[in-house]
Amino acid sequence: MKTRTVASLLIALGTIAQAGPLKYVDPYIGTGGHGHTFLGPTRPFGAIQPGPNNYYGGWDWSSGYHYSTRELIGFSQTHLSGTGCADLGDLLIMPFTGVCSMEDTSIADPVKGYPVSSTYDHANQTARPDYYSVKLDRFDTRLEIAATERVALYRLTYPKNEKGRLYINLIHSNGDRVTDSFIQKVDDHTVIGYRNSSGWANDQRLFFAIKTDCSVDSIDLFDGNNQADGNELQSTALRAILNFHTAPKPVQVKIAISPVSTDNALANIEAELDHWKFDKVVKQTAAAWDKELSKINIKADDKTKTIFYTAMYHSMIAPVLFNDANGDYRGTDKKVYKNPGFNNYTTFSLWDTYRTQHPLLTIYQPERVNDMINSMLAIYQQQGMLPIWHLMGCETQCMVGYHSVPPIVDAYFKGFDGFDVELAYKALVDTAMNDRQGVKFLKEMGYIPGDKENEAVAKSMEYAIDDHCIAMMAKALCKTKDYEYFLNRSKVYAQYFDKETQFMRGKMADGSWRTPFDPIQAKHRANDYCEGNAWQYIWLVPHDPHGLISLFGSDEAYLAKLDTLFSMSSKLGEEASSDISGLIGQYAHGNEPSHHTIYMYAFAGQQWKSAQRVRQVLSTLYTDQRDGICGNEDCGQMSAWYIMSAMGFYPVHPANGVYVIGSPCLDQAVIQQPGGKTFTMTAQNNSPENIYIQSVTYNGKPYTKSYITHNMITAGGDLVFKMGPAPNKQFGTAKADRP
Repeated sequence: MKTRTVASLLIALGTIAQAGPLKYVDPYIGTGGHGHTFLGPTRPFGAIQPGPNNYYGGWDWSSGYHYSTRELIGFSQTHLSGTGCADLGDLLIMPFTGVCSMEDTSIADPVKGYPVSSTYDHANQTARPDYYSVKLDRFDTRLEIAATERVALYRLTYPKNEKGRLYINLIHSNGDRVTDSFIQKVDDHTVIGYRNSSGWANDQRLFFAIKTDCSVDSIDLFDGNNQADGNELQSTALRAILNFHTAPKPVQVKIAISPVSTDNALANIEAELDHWKFDKVVKQTAAAWDKELSKINIKADDKTKTIFYTAMYHSMIAPVLFNDANGDYRGTDKKVYKNPGFNNYTTFSLWDTYRTQHPLLTIYQPERVNDMINSMLAIYQQQGMLPIWHLMGCETQCMVGYHSVPPIVDAYFKGFDGFDVELAYKALVDTAMNDRQGVKFLKEMGYIPGDKENEAVAKSMEYAIDDHCIAMMAKALCKTKDYEYFLNRSKVYAQYFDKETQFMRGKMADGSWRTPFDPIQAKHRANDYCEGNAWQYIWLVPHDPHGLISLFGSDEAYLAKLDTLFSMSSKLGEEASSDISGLIGQYAHGNEPSHHTIYMYAFAGQQWKSAQRVRQVLSTLYTDQRDGICGNEDCGQMSAWYIMSAMGFYPVHPANGVYVIGSPCLDQAVIQQPGGKTFTMTAQNNSPENIYIQSVTYNGKPYTKSYITHNMITAGGDLVFKMGPAPNKQFGTAKADRP
């Protein structure tokens, strides 16, 4: 028997020293409360995301795992992170010993549906971005996981003198149903198959290949309750057991996934993991994370570093690669596309991520931006419109808006040139001119009537943001008529403003206001707003804050209303959406439509109030605990808000390259830029009490504006904030200094 290395033993115990910022990442943050985050090892933006699964306990188990549950049903190869809807959980496996009964395939029955579930103790579980380990109490078996971009590597340590077995469950889901599945034992070390399903992703096709270093003596196949003969089976209720030859060493198992074929899954193993060196994979994954995390080096206390670098980690879990090592992928039209010349991505949670995550990626992941834009354009060519909420090659049509638009326009204006600009512009216009979700009324009537379309106010206001982005690009491309048309559409928000109540209200087809009207009421997706109320949606004009101010009649009236938002009661009335969380007054930080609102003070010359509220959110609504995220993490958006705000600036408009200054909670942030340049933000005299900006210098010269630009960051330089305990109410007050 070979002796395991000291390094491998330390990894198994979770004590191996981590170098660089990776040591500050705590993947448990967000696995409690309502964060819904993924737990398990993966590469940055990796296609495969293996990790533990619990019994589905409801909404807070959308990722498949919640810290509060002490029983594991297995380990699946795909997970969502931070979403409010459940899906994935594909290809569930579980090591076990002894006998298990297959008498019932009911997933709802904890005993019969998952015959080899096991309790575990958190003290015997280790989770890092590069490594996962847990001891399964029931079987006295330790499971460890490492991962490349498309391959998971498991190391299974069974009890001595016990015959190891591996349960494979192709029925299991985290919210979908199997439409077809297949498994085949090819030889004593190879199993292949596929799992097709319909759920949130309505036509997901996942192919897999499993390789073992230990000989598989036999495979037991089950079609529902019935055991089948042979080495292969096709069914919609398929489970299998691999029986390993007894061996005095851990069993290692490689699992690769592919959206294209089992041949490509096998090729992914050859391309990414042609060895059985578990510790080497862990080390390589750790290095990959450290490389990406080191693109922003910060100075702060250890707690702040933990929150910040965990947020960076969460911002790189999605979007995910959706192609094979050779470049092949399956499109939305279900056709296979051979190596198109870019890395294809999926899991675009755009209603959330257009606000902050995508602008953030242009700052510290610029090498991925063109690929993500090309992925969106390919989706447009395949389905006739840009992605709305794209999951595993499927359009879910989830949420409101056509929010591929801001990331594309943002990339264009920031100088990313690795995509076809004319194709991109055509995709923007075609998507904005489709008739889905009330756009038909917008084109015909100039607004969306509340008695004709649910969530009419929210839809119109989200469309207005996208339309303003299109207008900006149309102007740059000298498309004058389009510019005027979409600029006019971007002002539709004004039609919902009721001067008497000073709220955005539902407007009926006859031009009357919806009655009765309660600005607090927040029925879940059943009124004029989407996961919000009138208090939260009045501020959803990030593309035209000065136009919004003019509706109030003066800076003073606007500011008084904004002050009230934060100071009033947080009661939401009956039937409120569970998504509305992280409340300060009626400001809801746990849900994305509010994310820019704190920064809206700067547009009326009171930047210091933005600073006050930014620090309140940074210090109270993000923590280093299991429930350290105050709402659904939403594929990186909640974390992106923290990253940007902690550095002291935020993209209120998602596509104009302007970042409004708030209040940095870091002592320093050094952002690496292409060409060896660095942009350094330094907060002098920074402390929990010194939250207000006294003065600013940029490259050693006084800087009076309450915003910076993207070009300042990419050019490199030094931005220095001098902080203090009392506001400098003159900073950013002059109209010439406002964003």
